[in-house]
Amino acid sequence: MMLLAATAMEKLQKVPMQFWLKAALAVAIFIAAVILIKKIAGMNKAILGAIVFVLVTVIGFQWIYERNEPDWATPVVEKLANFFPSKGSYQNKQR
Repeated sequence: MMLLAATAMEKLQKVPMQFWLKAALAVAIFIAAVILIKKIAGMNKAILGAIVFVLVTVIGFQWIYERNEPDWATPVVEKLANFFPSKGSYQNKQR
């Protein structure tokens, strides 16, 4: 049993420090997310809905204007970009 524990410790020592920092950061983010979700659960749902609406709208319009959306959002942004202005569209119409 001691031999097994010794080999496991040797393997753990070979793991780079960068991995342990990322793992600690992931655990901290998870804990913060749980605390945030508990706070949100007690919030007024109308205010929460307004906050989510504003965030989604700002992010969506930023994706449409800058055209820097993630790959999974490209089909929707492509269709919406026809109705909203995008970066450089004014100069293209002036030429």
